Amino acid sequence: MNKNMTLLGIAIILITYANGIVSTKFLSDKNIQLQSLVDENKRLSDKLNEYETEGMHVTVTMYQPVARQTDSTPNILADGTRIRVGEASNYKFIAVSRNLLRRWGGWLDYGDFILLKDTDGKDGVYQVRDTMNPRWVNRIDILESIDVKPYKYDNAKITKHDLVSTGSE
Repeated sequence: MNKNMTLLGIAIILITYANGIVSTKFLSDKNIQLQSLVDENKRLSDKLNEYETEGMHVTVTMYQPVARQTDSTPNILADGTRIRVGEASNYKFIAVSRNLLRRWGGWLDYGDFILLKDTDGKDGVYQVRDTMNPRWVNRIDILESIDVKPYKYDNAKITKHDLVSTGSE
């Protein structure tokens, strides 16, 4: 009986020791993985900050507040803003591709102001108020009135600016 108890005690000690080695190795591997994720997160955060300050190249197109180009409520934008359809070009609002919106990992939010450059006649400050169809990437659509002819600029540049809306859109 004493011999069995001694063997059982030794077995428990060996199992505990083995578990400690395995746990230490497991924790070490997890710490390495965690540090790798922290480093990657920092790198991606720095990359987003570059876009905010240095800007990025996008394709610029336009859309009109009509059901075939939006949805069944063309006078209501994605952020809830209601517009007068006949005055669409006066608002200086844009829709952005989902990859640019913060909720999908981008660097812009609804209400942010962007400076658009390198277009022929459309350069200026616009406000993010709408979202484009998921099929588009690195793209913005300028909200235009029904009478504006379609246009496209393939290599425009946008930068984010800290302007404050006066609420008098």
